[in-house]
Amino acid sequence: MGTVVSLALSATEPPGLSDRIGALLDGIEDCFSLHRPGSESCRLDRGELTLAGTSETFRHCHDLAMRWQTATEGVFSPIRPDGRLDLSGVVKAYAIGRVAEELAAQGLADWCLNVGGDVLVDGLDRREGQARPWTAGIVDPTDRSGMFSQFTLSSRYPALATSGTSERGGHIWSAPGVEPFVQVTVAGPDIVSADVLATAVLAGGRHTLDMACARWDVAVLAVAPDGGLFATSHFLAG
Repeated sequence: MGTVVSLALSATEPPGLSDRIGALLDGIEDCFSLHRPGSESCRLDRGELTLAGTSETFRHCHDLAMRWQTATEGVFSPIRPDGRLDLSGVVKAYAIGRVAEELAAQGLADWCLNVGGDVLVDGLDRREGQARPWTAGIVDPTDRSGMFSQFTLSSRYPALATSGTSERGGHIWSAPGVEPFVQVTVAGPDIVSADVLATAVLAGGRHTLDMACARWDVAVLAVAPDGGLFATSHFLAG
């Protein structure tokens, strides 16, 4: 994934937690990386491995990506224009979910996990003796050193994902005639749906935005090429 991971805990961090999370993420990278020649993704691409011969983890993410391709009418797709398989659209969200499982296994609650700008929270921010909702900043697509909005996460929307052409342009493919957004942020009930739909709306433009809001319980903030904003009412309230 090649990205930055940060974890805010309301409780004291248990010994060895960072090492366990690091090992977990490195194992996922070993499985899916397109830049590690020994990964399952690279071996499959070279024909050294069949899909049936991949690990349960790989097949799970492949099935997940294919289900989302169907659900989004093909706007989200793990198949690149050159015909190669690329599961990066679901792998980061899968990794975030696995880290969340590790935190739960350690009996931890009230935390905020940020992986490359995608956020998943549990409970409340109880640091400094208070109990406040977790909030996440939304990066400015015209100046990535600053923020132009924020969202208050909740039990309804504990996950937030942002996809933009400036950082993921090489992984976003729009159909001819579709004007994509330049950045899309989606808040949802789980990190996979938030991440996938952020990518789908980014690539599919206004039609896919309307479809996502009609079919899924999500809040969306989308930035058009001319700087115009499209936001759901809940996102504005957040």
